Amino acid sequence: MILSPDILVQAVANGLLTGAIYALIALGLTLIYGVLHIINFAHGALLTAALFAAFYADRGLGIDPWLSVFALAPAFFALGYLLQRMVIWPASRGEDRAILLVTLGLAVMIENGLLFNFRSDTRTIDHPFGFAVIELGTMLLPTTRVVAFFAALAVTAALGLFLALTDTGRAIRAVAKERLGAELSGVDVAHIYGVTFGLGTACLAVAACLLLPSFYVTPQVGNAFVLVAFTIVVLGGMGSVPGALAGGFVIGIVESMTGLIYGETLGQLGIFIIFILVLLVRPQGLFGAKA
Repeated sequence: MILSPDILVQAVANGLLTGAIYALIALGLTLIYGVLHIINFAHGALLTAALFAAFYADRGLGIDPWLSVFALAPAFFALGYLLQRMVIWPASRGEDRAILLVTLGLAVMIENGLLFNFRSDTRTIDHPFGFAVIELGTMLLPTTRVVAFFAALAVTAALGLFLALTDTGRAIRAVAKERLGAELSGVDVAHIYGVTFGLGTACLAVAACLLLPSFYVTPQVGNAFVLVAFTIVVLGGMGSVPGALAGGFVIGIVESMTGLIYGETLGQLGIFIIFILVLLVRPQGLFGAKA
């Protein structure tokens, strides 16, 4: 199959824009792993909850998703903090293996609660900007994805500056590096765990608000994104914030190119091939360090 340069450039551009959303979702997952050293199985369910929150903020309150992000991001930070401090940590008694089971149980509860209350109907919102495009040469770029691209860069940069320049950020990095040493130095580890979980959950709220204008909502929709996000975390390096961004862009391009060549239904085939190759060749990821 011979593809024209214009089609290839359009596919790469679409992949970068889609990868920005993936990167935001993976950002929360890798941050939680980097500090708590666990995979948060509730990540997909919390993304679904954020999508429903953004949907009903639009339908019930008339606040479009790009504006509701300023309310939902702090709200989901608080939700993540409370879940970690009041549910996950007490129920697990601080054991990593138990935390995995608690987050899995939390995911089941959230998904079934959403399914019970909202049924399995597919919901969408109808906004003019949801179908708007930006013409750039021969390319037509969806406005919602262009906004998401720059938002992903801004959130990643803000998170990096927060971790590097603030006292809480330095405490987060200390706990990620050496939990016991940080605790002996006076760091409240339980509080830092809560803050980290809250930040990871807030990233999901941002991703949901950027995703909703051009996507749909169902009680299980978050799971598909988290499978891709986990691949990004492995590709970028477990716990690496820059790796999540770079991995998101790589995976977005791979998915777009695979879909272009083999058809949209096989678009994610390339993602899982990349996943297997990374595990075989460089298991620490692009930005990760060897254990």
